[in-house]
Amino acid sequence: MSVYPWVAAYSFRRHAAYPLGALAEAVTNTVFGFVRAWIVLALWDARPALGGYTAADAVAFCFITQAMIGPVQVFGGLELTRRIRSGDVAIDLYRPVDLQGWWLADDLGRAAGALLLRGVPPMAAGAAVFDLALPGPAGWAAFAVAVLLAVVTGFALRYLVALVTFWLHDDRGMQAVALIMSMFFSGMILPLVVFPGALGTVARALPWAALIQVPADVFLGEHSGTGLLSAYAFQAFWAVVLLAAGRALTLAARHRLVIHGG
Repeated sequence: MSVYPWVAAYSFRRHAAYPLGALAEAVTNTVFGFVRAWIVLALWDARPALGGYTAADAVAFCFITQAMIGPVQVFGGLELTRRIRSGDVAIDLYRPVDLQGWWLADDLGRAAGALLLRGVPPMAAGAAVFDLALPGPAGWAAFAVAVLLAVVTGFALRYLVALVTFWLHDDRGMQAVALIMSMFFSGMILPLVVFPGALGTVARALPWAALIQVPADVFLGEHSGTGLLSAYAFQAFWAVVLLAAGRALTLAARHRLVIHGG
């Protein structure tokens, strides 16, 4: 059996080992989901059908966003960053496995644990209090595919940020920039459909839109038929492009490490 499924399985077990900690994070995400829901209700009361969303869609978007924070790791990076700064990455490069593949498998296991422990409670609480239009079995299956592609795209972005540490030696600046870009252009703060004019067009074309906006639209039934395939293609395109960039940067980082005696 390939090593990567084992890496993903053990990552899931590691990140699911502290359910009380995950529950505390889920409660926090849920509370913020309600706060955001009441804010958007006031906004949509003043501007009905803003961005083509109904008020119910906007409320559902809030709880989808809160549920997706953990799986796509909007506020976090990769442990790889710490290992690069400490020099332990040299051990990772000696392993007879692909560095990028190892960390992708690890992140998929982490995302599965976060989705189960931190993603389900906000959605359940939101559905219990608000009249959310939940999709049917086919809709849930379509949403699951969009979430998987979002996780892979999110990993590819964070992997690139982590590798920059080979050159900068301090990732805090890049992490701050990545956080701002992720929050603003993913739909974390507001749905990208409410962004006006050219800003909205550009925002929906950037890779961060694949993290939250696209999965949320799939959940809300905004994409169907060829539109759904186009949404998947958008996510898959950015995932492939960013993973390819990560592979090229990995080769450059390995070359730099060897030159410096690593």
